[in-house]
Amino acid sequence: MLRLFVTGTDTGVGKTRVAAALCLAFVAAGRRVAGMKPVASGCVATPDGLRNEDALALQAAMNVRARYADVNPFAYEPAIAPHIAAAEAGRPVDVDVLDRSYERLALQSEVTVVEGAGGWLAPLDDTRTFAALAVRWQLDVVLVVGLRLGCLNHALLSVESIQRHGLRLAGWVGNSVDAEFPRRDANVETLQARIEAPCLGVFPYAPADTAVQVAAQLRDKLEVLEPTKRP
Repeated sequence: MLRLFVTGTDTGVGKTRVAAALCLAFVAAGRRVAGMKPVASGCVATPDGLRNEDALALQAAMNVRARYADVNPFAYEPAIAPHIAAAEAGRPVDVDVLDRSYERLALQSEVTVVEGAGGWLAPLDDTRTFAALAVRWQLDVVLVVGLRLGCLNHALLSVESIQRHGLRLAGWVGNSVDAEFPRRDANVETLQARIEAPCLGVFPYAPADTAVQVAAQLRDKLEVLEPTKRP
């Protein structure tokens, strides 16, 4: 069983596109795949309740049938930090509810892809971070690095923290978010030299690219994500 947590060096670095692409790539490889966005802000009111664009993208990319309430148990309307949105809504995140949704998805799937919110240490509630959720579920981590000025520090701090939390960094992706980022290739070379985990891909600035297009580029990298034997 493969259980992945997709996090990023910041918000807006392409986590959802990569998470959905991983789902699609594993589906194409014949695996049973579930996706999850445990907590999401920036949701839209619909006749069926609040819906989040990222969570819907994951639900569309997976092949395990699941209720939206399990894919995205906590949805908040304002596009602000989730723990602040939860406080304003008077509906704090209940980790026991998250546990039950995660377990239902994991029981049905061979591959579970969980997408965080914001960056690795983004707050989940008053005391916990999304990193604590990844630790709680013992997920292997895929780090999406937003390639722009400052990415070296953000990426290396994230890698160090992931390792300090005792989790395996299964791989990382470089995603260009600044079309005019100077010395992009030199920055990528620095990351490749300093991050021991495999690079799954370096994507150009292409905001119109879909998860389907990214999945095609990830298919030959799936094997490196498989967990190693643990004591």
